[in-house]
Amino acid sequence: MIRAFVFCLSSCLCLAGTAWAQAQVATDNAGIAQLRALDTLTGAVTDIDATVGETHSYERLMITVQECRYPKGNPNGDAFALLTIKDIREEKPRFDAWMVASSPALSALEHPRYDVWLLKCKTSEG
Repeated sequence: MIRAFVFCLSSCLCLAGTAWAQAQVATDNAGIAQLRALDTLTGAVTDIDATVGETHSYERLMITVQECRYPKGNPNGDAFALLTIKDIREEKPRFDAWMVASSPALSALEHPRYDVWLLKCKTSEG
């Protein structure tokens, strides 16, 4: 009986903690996503300022930023962007999802040669 009570209590606390952790944070949209690309074959690193709504090319990759968001009032905060990355030699995109600046491995581009990750969102002021 006590075990059942403890189990129910701990389950309720876990669920309450999960709901609290999922509280939404107010965000602003930015016009530019600052990305960093790495050619793993040559070691060359390139920073890309990709305008939202436009397609940018990097080597064999076509990168489209659909949205770039950041915590309201903090453009250097934990940015996240909706990206589509396509290798020009392939039909389907290699990446089509949200990428989080603070956790690039959480949702990463799977490509044998190139790595691309989000650094931050930039407003028109910089």
